[in-house]
Amino acid sequence: MTVGGKAPIAYTLRVAGRLDARWTAWFDGFTVTGDADGMTTLRGLVADQAQLHQVLAKIRDLAVTLVSVEADPAIATTALSDAAPRPARG
Repeated sequence: MTVGGKAPIAYTLRVAGRLDARWTAWFDGFTVTGDADGMTTLRGLVADQAQLHQVLAKIRDLAVTLVSVEADPAIATTALSDAAPRPARG
């Protein structure tokens, strides 16, 4: 799947404090995981910069501290290839 000729990119965001998994729907399908160190990790695919800014705005609106944002194009490629239909073998 591509958007505007570009494949989505996986992002991992870390925020200070604990958010529980019920926030997953509000963060447009990002997985929300409470970490042992008291932080929260959000992971998901982002189609473009506008969508990334929407996620960042939600973090701002919650008034939690954004600790890090990390893009990992390799994860998106793997996730997309895992989800792609495979040709039948015969």
